[in-house]
Amino acid sequence: MVERVFREESGQAVATLIRVLGDFDLAEEAVQEAFLVAIQHWPRAGVPERPGAWIITTARNKAIDRLRRERGLAERRATLALLEAARGQDTEMHTIADDRLRLIFTCCHPALSPEARVALTLRTLGGLSTPEIAHAFMVPEATMAQRLVRAKRKIHDAAIPYRVPPDHLLPERLGSVLAVIYLIFNEGYAASAGDALVRQELCAEAVRLGRVLAELMPDEGEALGLLALLLLHDARRQGRVGPGGELVLLEEQDRGRWDLAKIGEGVDLLDRAIRRSPPGPYRLQACIAALHAVAPTPAATDWRRIAILYGQLLAVAGSPVIALNHAVAVAMVEGPAAGLDLMDNLAAAGDLDGYHLLHAARADLLRRLGRTPEAAAAYRRALELTANPVERAFLTRRLSEVALR
Repeated sequence: MVERVFREESGQAVATLIRVLGDFDLAEEAVQEAFLVAIQHWPRAGVPERPGAWIITTARNKAIDRLRRERGLAERRATLALLEAARGQDTEMHTIADDRLRLIFTCCHPALSPEARVALTLRTLGGLSTPEIAHAFMVPEATMAQRLVRAKRKIHDAAIPYRVPPDHLLPERLGSVLAVIYLIFNEGYAASAGDALVRQELCAEAVRLGRVLAELMPDEGEALGLLALLLLHDARRQGRVGPGGELVLLEEQDRGRWDLAKIGEGVDLLDRAIRRSPPGPYRLQACIAALHAVAPTPAATDWRRIAILYGQLLAVAGSPVIALNHAVAVAMVEGPAAGLDLMDNLAAAGDLDGYHLLHAARADLLRRLGRTPEAAAAYRRALELTANPVERAFLTRRLSEVALR
């Protein structure tokens, strides 16, 4: 139970404590201490009716205890006074709906590097561990740890305000904010670690933040496009996992399990988004997701149109991962040999050597071409690179299938 509450509530708790304390490290440490107390207290006393509010209150009290021990510093005394004044205001402490949005905009201040903005928000708001964030960025864990330390120090030293900025400053931070929300969703949709393929609380949090952002910037096409993209992906979430928790590929999913209401809302949002200025990366990805979502059967999927959209996406926001997705679409249109040629070029470049999905995708095309030994080698490489047990089980099953041929 404590683990579930941590996944669902730690981001809100940290966001609220940062608002009050103005100190990232102190807020994170206080919330961690509160969860340690919960581990000891809840089995005896029972889980409180509002566990998130209990965590925030306990974390605040832990912060007060620590500040009392350090109250020789003037700035600590000021923070302590604010905390003690809020003792009787628990409702206010846990009902501020936009604390998480404030945190995103604080972390996405232009004084921070783009990589630091996204990483810090994933750490504090998304509740992702440093190894999980390093995996998302495909960098060593030590590099990511240093990046996070520097970002926190920059916010403190520059006295960056904890707020949603005024309207005229919103556009300069939009790109980073969109990236943060999308990465939170991605970690929920395909967890890099843990026992499950999907972390539903992260998916739900990303969708919630996407809605808040779309309401804040209703005329921004990319904000609408991102929300449409998240809803269209989230609509298929239940179909991605089988009865035993196993991974189910898109073409094998039971489309009756897809959420038609979310698909409809996503398509409507996309219609609104594409009327605003030239399409950006999130709107293009939403167009691709919509083509998957509205196809009644796998065979009815308009792969030719999807390949064209990926080509446009490469021109707008090219990246090796997008190039890999484009190669998959080309394979569906022109055959596995054409897609494999593109993937081999990506593999030769080396940018995705540590990305398990490149090797898994190559393995699938090699399998379809009957090149069994090469397919087996690619599956083994993909297995080396993924920690998620659900994905490992899928890859192991595929490896055993090609080994029997």
